[in-house]
Amino acid sequence: MSETRSKNLPPWEALVMVAHYLDPQTLALASCVSKSWCQAMSLDVVWRPLCSSSFPSLSNLKISYPSVPYHRLYATGLAAFKRRHKPPSKPRLSIDNIVFTIQLSTKGVPIFTIAEAASKMNNNQVFKFDVGVKHGSFKGIKGLEEMKVTWNVVLKGWEAIFTMMDWQGKLSCREVEGWFSEELPCAGCCSSEVGSGIVADLKVDMEVEKVSVGILRVVDWRYVSIEDGLRYLQHFLLPCQCDGM
Repeated sequence: MSETRSKNLPPWEALVMVAHYLDPQTLALASCVSKSWCQAMSLDVVWRPLCSSSFPSLSNLKISYPSVPYHRLYATGLAAFKRRHKPPSKPRLSIDNIVFTIQLSTKGVPIFTIAEAASKMNNNQVFKFDVGVKHGSFKGIKGLEEMKVTWNVVLKGWEAIFTMMDWQGKLSCREVEGWFSEELPCAGCCSSEVGSGIVADLKVDMEVEKVSVGILRVVDWRYVSIEDGLRYLQHFLLPCQCDGM
């Protein structure tokens, strides 16, 4: 029976010729048939064009590391591609579960204080929220006056608080509106020395009729999406899922 089976197996050269017409996934499956198939489906002559077309930068590493087979370079490149383009998971934090507290003061005297549920504030599908101010004004405050701006995000039930901004300085007399920003710390378990690439943004008009708060990307100065903003905040407001690692 073994002799009959061996006669039915395609010759080595035929396997290599067929391998040139197979896609990477089929090559990987075919290499599991037998040792001879694995050798034929793993040849550099088969994987070189696949690696060169899909991951040319990795394919060039063959010059410096000739002992590394092309199928290994392709597998490494594919794994890196999948990690980089893996869709983010849905945030565990909901917009309904956070409250914004905002206070602007000068010389220790509050100009206004706001405590508003984020879900009740106006937004345009990005992490930028507008809220009207019912009390307070800039009257009597001269240019270059010392100002203090605090913006906290509070988890409902006061289970956790994260300070988005704690800015103190002087407001220029030439400003038509108060615009404050501070770089936010890196989220998660990463080192605090690594920049997050995002900033907390707060604007208030000089008549103190409206306040806008949001999270901006430094790379293009655009507001992040609501889901991206929630994914960032959950690292500080919810228990970290990496604690057990």
